[in-house]
Amino acid sequence: MDAIVRDGSRLNEVLLVRLDPNELDETTRPRAAEGIVAYSAICSHAGCPVTAWIKASEGNDDVFKCMCHNSEYDPRRGAQVVFGPAPRRLAALPLVIKDGVLVIAAPFIGKVGGQQG
Repeated sequence: MDAIVRDGSRLNEVLLVRLDPNELDETTRPRAAEGIVAYSAICSHAGCPVTAWIKASEGNDDVFKCMCHNSEYDPRRGAQVVFGPAPRRLAALPLVIKDGVLVIAAPFIGKVGGQQG
């Protein structure tokens, strides 16, 4: 499957965070590079930008948050929805470190963007 890259599209926006590799679940760890994970910055609910990194509404972990409708995503568990109306997790972008440089290893896993219709 060929991916289409659109210059300047907000669908290209990515969230990057470095976490303790030991905190990553078994699905997330293989897509991470030394604890660095990447996800789409477009909320799966209404397509708003995910812009906050805050304490979760429930628990003590920091999470990604979409301020439009308060969806929260746990980057340690594949950006799974942990609060709010989002219907699915954020799309994940697999990473590797090659020759000391962080690079994208594969296209997004999952659908980028909000629900349709």
